Amino acid sequence: MRLELGSKVLVMGILNVTPDSFSDGGRFFSSSSIAAQVETLVESGADIIDVGGESTRPFAEPVSIEEESARVLPAIRTIRQRYSIPVSIDTTKAEVARKALEEGADIINDISALRFDQAMIGLVRETEVPVIIMHMQGTPSDMQVDPHYDDVVTEIKDFFRERMAWAADNGVPQSRFIIDPGIGFGKTVGHNLSILKRIEEFFDLGRPVLIGHSRKSFIGKLLNTEVDERDVASAAVSAICAMKGASILRVHDVAKTVEAVRLAEAINRAE
Repeated sequence: MRLELGSKVLVMGILNVTPDSFSDGGRFFSSSSIAAQVETLVESGADIIDVGGESTRPFAEPVSIEEESARVLPAIRTIRQRYSIPVSIDTTKAEVARKALEEGADIINDISALRFDQAMIGLVRETEVPVIIMHMQGTPSDMQVDPHYDDVVTEIKDFFRERMAWAADNGVPQSRFIIDPGIGFGKTVGHNLSILKRIEEFFDLGRPVLIGHSRKSFIGKLLNTEVDERDVASAAVSAICAMKGASILRVHDVAKTVEAVRLAEAINRAE
């Protein structure tokens, strides 16, 4: 499939079918709750639904291919029974991604940037779907222990250059990629703020930029708010990202984000 990037900022609604995600773990685990949440995301104006079956919160433990598949595949079937909306599969495992694509997913969203499973590059080359690659310092089990950068944006850009060059050497062109700087993945509050302030610098890479800031801990630390109190602040960050030229925003509360983004786009269009 082709994502229509550029005409507007796309809002990616999060569907975590996990018992332990940092924000909504355990909320969307039954078929009825999944169906209700999918309906909410679509009716709120989501452009993409991102389905994930393994928590990537700090210090999270990995799950097996079988368990992750058992979580995400029914959710993708539920979406496909009613909607044609693009679906991304949030996984680092090639076998899970393959099964998800067979069920109707359209995009691979790999937080490891194709590093954790050596079979992923072959699947990406074979299927020719769009691929989101994210920057992460370390792994979910240790990424927040002591993150350090001399220049966070420069080092993330260098990481993406290396990943895309490696992919090209393995038969996958740069044009297939969407880049995600990885807010909260091996970053301090200061690192996250620098990334958001300097979003425009990532455009040098020539690829669409996805920002996944929704309900993240840096918002809670700055505003002293709990996870379920961060949607208004997340929408404010979404508006800023939209004004700075981000292509996709990955969020929990689609309705607030759509309103914030449409206002930001209107301001950008004003003379």
